[in-house]
Amino acid sequence: MLKVNVIGIGPGNPDLLTGAARQAIAESTILAGDKRMVGQFGEGKKVYPTIKLAELTEVAAAADAEKDVLGILVSGDVGFFSLAKTIAGKLPQCDVQRYCGISSLVYFASKLQMSWDDAKIISMHGRQQNLISAVLQNRKVFSLTGGDNSPQVLCRALCEQGLGEVQVHVGSDLSYPEEKIVSGTAAAIAQGEFPSLSVMMILNDKAGGPIRRNVHGLDDSLFLRGKAPMTKQEIRAVSISKLQPQPDDVIYDIGAGTGSCSVELALQAPLGKLYAFEMKEDALELLRLNKERFHCDNMEIIAGEASEKIEETPVPDCAFIGGSSGNMAKMLDSLYSRNPECRIVINVIALETLCAVVEYYKAKPEYAIDVVNIASAYNKKLGRYNLMMAQNPIYIITALKNKETD
Repeated sequence: MLKVNVIGIGPGNPDLLTGAARQAIAESTILAGDKRMVGQFGEGKKVYPTIKLAELTEVAAAADAEKDVLGILVSGDVGFFSLAKTIAGKLPQCDVQRYCGISSLVYFASKLQMSWDDAKIISMHGRQQNLISAVLQNRKVFSLTGGDNSPQVLCRALCEQGLGEVQVHVGSDLSYPEEKIVSGTAAAIAQGEFPSLSVMMILNDKAGGPIRRNVHGLDDSLFLRGKAPMTKQEIRAVSISKLQPQPDDVIYDIGAGTGSCSVELALQAPLGKLYAFEMKEDALELLRLNKERFHCDNMEIIAGEASEKIEETPVPDCAFIGGSSGNMAKMLDSLYSRNPECRIVINVIALETLCAVVEYYKAKPEYAIDVVNIASAYNKKLGRYNLMMAQNPIYIITALKNKETD
């Protein structure tokens, strides 16, 4: 069995290699990795300047398990947004060992003479995580940058959301002779030019505020409202609990209305994506305004009939249906055609719609449904008395695929 060393080389400067990593490189007869990396450590070895999994697999297959040791060099630490995660378990017939390195976060924090254990860590390199939300919620945010998301572009986005005064530190070419660390407000950094592959530490002393973004069931008064229907706070709280959105889920909100559920679901999935489907023009405008109000960068509004747009949208992990325009069966068929395991929660007022949903699932025994009826009332002040004003009863239907049993 071929021995494979996956070696974290730290920020790049050979002086920052751990002793174990240095020994792992020394014993490797073959080195693969980014061109700049193997160029530093490849003397006297077979060198393959590649980080593509298919090519790494070919290199491993061609090696002599009796004589060779394959070293795969990765930047930073093997457990921090690393190539090591991509290749884990995908090199057959190999004995894979990992060697940790100094991550860009650890190195950058030390250069800033700053702790990092209290930092919110995200990556904007090849990902679309919600940087705005992270900065609004956390006093300290560390972010990798890359591709179209350069430091200046990300700081322009911060400025557009009223965060131009937050303090930003940008590090580029870390540990190399050309290393550069620049500090300033987001507004100042937005005017500069930085390598796309950089890191940022963002400090926001005013993080937090009246919107508690780590809970669901936000107060109704926080949302902009018009004539479009809005799912009330208590119903949202129960519906979202039933849906159980995960941080990295792709979520649909079908019949989004004002966007109260869209916003809450987007906040519950900071590493995922929320797609808000809506047909009505007045509701679409409110959706846009509430998206901006809550800084939901991971929310995308899709205008039109949802059942016709679903095929053009990434596969959902779960879906909330607040309205179907009389096309419930077609809507559910469209969702299950994309993902038969999709978790679905449906809010229903009309008994006819309730009956249609129950009948639909009678023909699908592979799914189990749970129905909860909520009848709420709100107090209204009349003179010196408080009278309770009843709201329409809501049926909350949860549909989950049955777990297979042996």
